[in-house]
Amino acid sequence: ATIPTEAMTSVAPVPAIDMRNMDRAAKPSEDFNRFANGGWLDRNPVPPDLVSWGAFDELRERNNAILRDIAAAAAAKKDAGADTPDRKIGDFYASGMDEAALNAAGAKPLAEEFAKIDAITDKAGLAAAFGRLRQMGADVGFGFFGAQDAKDSTQVIGQFTQAGLGLPDRDYYLKDDPDSVKTRAGYLAHVGRMFALLGDAPEPAADRAKRVMALETILAKGSLTRVQRRDREANYNKMTVAETQALMPEFPLDKFLAEAQPPPLGSVNVGQPSFLKAFNQLLQEAPLDDWKAYARWHLIKAAAPYLSDAFVQADWEFYGRDLTGAKELRPRWKRVVETMDGGIGELLGQAYVAKAFPPEAKQRVLAMVENLRAALRERIEQLEWMTPATKAEAQKKLAGFGVKMGYPDQWRDYSQLTIDRGAYVWNAFRARQHEFRRVVGRIGQPVDRKEWGMTPPTVNAYYRSTLNEIVFPAGILQPPFFNPNADDAVNYGGIGAVIGHEMTHGFDDQGRKSDADGNLRDWWAAADAKAYNERARKVVEQFSNYRVLNNSLAVNGDLTQGENIADLGGLKVAFAAFQKAQAAKPAAERTKKIDDFTPEQRFFLGYAQLWRRNMTPEAIQLRIKTDPHSPAGLRVNGPLSNLDDFAAAFTIPEGSPMRRPAAQRVAIW
Repeated sequence: ATIPTEAMTSVAPVPAIDMRNMDRAAKPSEDFNRFANGGWLDRNPVPPDLVSWGAFDELRERNNAILRDIAAAAAAKKDAGADTPDRKIGDFYASGMDEAALNAAGAKPLAEEFAKIDAITDKAGLAAAFGRLRQMGADVGFGFFGAQDAKDSTQVIGQFTQAGLGLPDRDYYLKDDPDSVKTRAGYLAHVGRMFALLGDAPEPAADRAKRVMALETILAKGSLTRVQRRDREANYNKMTVAETQALMPEFPLDKFLAEAQPPPLGSVNVGQPSFLKAFNQLLQEAPLDDWKAYARWHLIKAAAPYLSDAFVQADWEFYGRDLTGAKELRPRWKRVVETMDGGIGELLGQAYVAKAFPPEAKQRVLAMVENLRAALRERIEQLEWMTPATKAEAQKKLAGFGVKMGYPDQWRDYSQLTIDRGAYVWNAFRARQHEFRRVVGRIGQPVDRKEWGMTPPTVNAYYRSTLNEIVFPAGILQPPFFNPNADDAVNYGGIGAVIGHEMTHGFDDQGRKSDADGNLRDWWAAADAKAYNERARKVVEQFSNYRVLNNSLAVNGDLTQGENIADLGGLKVAFAAFQKAQAAKPAAERTKKIDDFTPEQRFFLGYAQLWRRNMTPEAIQLRIKTDPHSPAGLRVNGPLSNLDDFAAAFTIPEGSPMRRPAAQRVAIW
């Protein structure tokens, strides 16, 4: 890939392990998260403009500062040619930072779109509106996009999924606990307030809000739970467009598709047919005016962060303050660069890579990947619960893992995207529309295996089962995850465990259902699946017994099982790879202490420091309901309490909280 060669800014050195972050008064055998991170946790309350503060958040803030410097420099350039990267980056940033223009415009940039909604007279018009709105990022009706066929990994097909809710999950509409009731009341008031900001009188605004809530509640009842959506077979329902139309005969699908503009559709996958049936029933029963109110709401919801302060503030007060516990609105520049990363991330990412990710860092991490692959290969071969035939398939899949590190080999083309210094909301919407059309335009085409699903500055990583690949953006290949100045122990405990985590996703309760080519296919012998499930059930039971928020809220062990299993497996694989790396070193180096800790101890400290995090109570509640990852502290203590290597490193006695009873310890990989 061609990387810009402007002056590289150096990243300030970060200690491999900062001893100040520890709590030496805590015992490793009692609470290792507290021992490793207690000092940091005490010194680092959640900033008022955020809902969590931890290693991921610290790194995101550092990355955002780099993006701001790039964007501000581009905006200040007087000689940037039309349609050049600098011009697009600079104009996008300038439009978002022009607070005076945004406040003067209010919602006027959307007047034409609202007029189109007001002019709807029938379901054909509604379907066309949904096709337009979905391109702008408005979550109306159902989801539609192009993605890999789960059972033919070489082809992209159209995908229909459940969607259309303004609250984060179906359960918010359906549960009767006090928090859910309070959230629904707040949501109803918020929707009414947004209609009032659009100019509705108080009574019509409140009436429209009630109509929206009624529609969304019925859509929620027709939606599958997050646990149900983990069943990949149940969510694969390949059919023709005519069969899809038959699920919702009240909805003129041809009008929707005419606006969405996909290539000719052959077969499509309908993830949740029961949802489309519920959607159809609601179309039959609810008045058109209710659907027009619903369309208006989802348009303003999608646009609010990019409009005047009144809309931004109202949007934040519900979705930021009430739902997640944030105390202050994020500074404008942070909101703008995050929007830009989401909209033109690979354009912005090229400049980020030049500043923050030198080629030698990429090569060092790639070498670690191969060590981890070798360690997992050996561990699979040694499994006592897996039969030889299944092991052979597993080894084939592991050998076929694709590895994407840092940034794409070929950058995404933004030449057809119009960005100017006019309305910020339309820059955001045009960027979304550009991406929607790119994704939908792939339907009927061979899968592009070079494509990335995250932007280079992203502080995250993923395993994609349909491509059988692991992907690590440059954004996460920074301290404390990967530190070029750190010893191997810390890097293997850090980014090594994360790489191992993503690798073992290929063999977890969902990833194992895809083969080496990425096809949804059961390649496990029945006895192996049974043995795996028995072990996985122990992980589910372990985490289901954890409670948070002063013991008031239970972790959902079923929802989080895939991530919990990957944490455990990633640690085992990374430690095995670390031991292989250590074996090649002189004996004196293998036992050398740093800061009075052995290499093995530093491995586990390096892992624990990734998960230091404070969160608002509201954010924890939201996470428990919607996130397949367990709360951060449990991602330290939960897997480590199963590991003999950890117990040996810190001399953890039997019967300690950080040493689960032998009969309950889980060993999968």
